[in-house]
Amino acid sequence: MSAFCAGFPTPLCYADGMSRAEPKRRTRLDPAERRRLILDHAAEVIAQEGVSALSMERIGREAGVSKSLVYNYFPNLNELLSELLERELRRLRRMQGQAAEGAETFEGLVRAVTHVYLKYIDERGLLLERLQAEPHVSAVHDPTEYGRETAVDYLTELVMRHFELPRDIARAATDISFGLPASAGAYLHRHGMPRPVLEDLTVAMIIGSVTALKTDYMARTKPLRPEPRIRPVD
Repeated sequence: MSAFCAGFPTPLCYADGMSRAEPKRRTRLDPAERRRLILDHAAEVIAQEGVSALSMERIGREAGVSKSLVYNYFPNLNELLSELLERELRRLRRMQGQAAEGAETFEGLVRAVTHVYLKYIDERGLLLERLQAEPHVSAVHDPTEYGRETAVDYLTELVMRHFELPRDIARAATDISFGLPASAGAYLHRHGMPRPVLEDLTVAMIIGSVTALKTDYMARTKPLRPEPRIRPVD
């Protein structure tokens, strides 16, 4: 036994006098946690190197598991990418919903939702963009499309009450305004405008467009004469 090992009966020391590293043991994780970690490592590779750099073998290597274990969770790469995209969009929509719940004014609502969106796009937008560019993964190329109908229904009710607009006008305005944050996110990546400045600009455009409907559009389209009352037939 070597001088190093003398008096130290540890797994690192053996009778032949050689110091050997203890074999690395795989941490046993809950299946849901293992699935999450596999997706996390896939997201990291995509964000840094693109989808083309990804394979089941590469994911296993990054996650510290075998390729066969990755296949136990995902039958193929497209299934994995689709679930990753779904997770990212669901997370974005959830964060926007939480931000909206804390708003006390209409401007506060618009700003909170816009802030969350632009921050997310700034930090993880490249991942979303690369996932949505894959035709076998998603037919949707706009993150705001995810859960859009439910969000539009909710916001339409708020716009109707706050601005006293007819439902059809309020819904159209709400639906159209959904495109502004998406355009702002794309502009952020292309031109690098400071995010706070772009956030202020986007909020002003959304609020300004809805306010204009109340003060301008409704006034210009209001009938000059009331509709004639139809007398009941005796």
